[in-house]
Amino acid sequence: MSPSDSLNTVDNFLRHSRRKIAIIMGLLALTLAMIGVAINAGAANTSPMDVLRALLGLAEDNSGIVIWNIRLPRVITALVAGMGLAVAGTVMQTSLRNPLASPFTLSIANAAAFGANLAIVFFGAGTLHSSTHDAVFIANPYSVSFSAFSFAILAMLLILLLAKLRGFTPESVVLAGVALGSLFTAGTTLIQYFADDVQVASMVFWTFGDLGRVSWREVGILALVTVVAIVYFFFHRWDYNAMDGGEDTARGLGVDVSRVRFWTLLISALVTAVAVSFMGIIGFIGLIAPHMMRRILGIDHRYLLPASALAGSALLLIADTVARTVVSPVVLPVGAITSFFGAPLFLFVLSRGRKLK
Repeated sequence: MSPSDSLNTVDNFLRHSRRKIAIIMGLLALTLAMIGVAINAGAANTSPMDVLRALLGLAEDNSGIVIWNIRLPRVITALVAGMGLAVAGTVMQTSLRNPLASPFTLSIANAAAFGANLAIVFFGAGTLHSSTHDAVFIANPYSVSFSAFSFAILAMLLILLLAKLRGFTPESVVLAGVALGSLFTAGTTLIQYFADDVQVASMVFWTFGDLGRVSWREVGILALVTVVAIVYFFFHRWDYNAMDGGEDTARGLGVDVSRVRFWTLLISALVTAVAVSFMGIIGFIGLIAPHMMRRILGIDHRYLLPASALAGSALLLIADTVARTVVSPVVLPVGAITSFFGAPLFLFVLSRGRKLK
């Protein structure tokens, strides 16, 4: 290679790096803009100036209560949960080398929801009532999260066991996830069969997915788990880049593939379990955001991880804002809105088949 070719290669590399950084900055600006829109949107009429005064503690009417007690926890939950689910989906797809892998398609969300429902109904971790705002009041969120996490880990260990069996292709792993999802859905149905009418209505409402039931206490737990997970994932960004080239390539570069894959899936299950136990099932965020960013930025996890995190936050903020405003004052379940976004993309991914591997 001549010196001029080397300089052109370096210039191309720097140009592509600047383009990726510019895209990430654009996603950051979009996310910040959506935070402003989401805080201002709602049944209570508030202006941007009302929001600013409330955030500065200068509000003289009820807008301060609305902003700090209702909208801000919801917005931060969307920000953090979208970030965690999207990053978990990104590293799952890389670890399993399967573009259809996500907390939703691998049944982890269904398993966590089953565990959370089990704790609420049979272990006394939640109090059921039939108010119009909260069908389930979580008296002990830590035990619910522990139960959801336990079943999420059980589902993940079963998937890892199946993945190790000879002859299991990535498609088979996803099908195993679908089968486990059906199993845990059947278990949830059995719980509902033995519950009374109010309990059944409460469990169904809980499963819809709703950011409005999360208080500042749950926001703190969710943020702590998500930040720790993202730090771990970003610390292993070079390992994920190597694993994208195949297991043999990664091992040749000194990556302990089995250890990285185990801890990646375990921590992804933790993030998903905590989010689902607090909010219910929020589908497709972990599938949509990584695929969008892979197509735009490529597979370099130095850029893919922060971009997926911001895309997940922006998507969940948009979905929740639509859910709160499209038929206001009625608030639609955000899980249904994300499914409307995600189902067409999921079908698109299936139609692309092997081209996405």
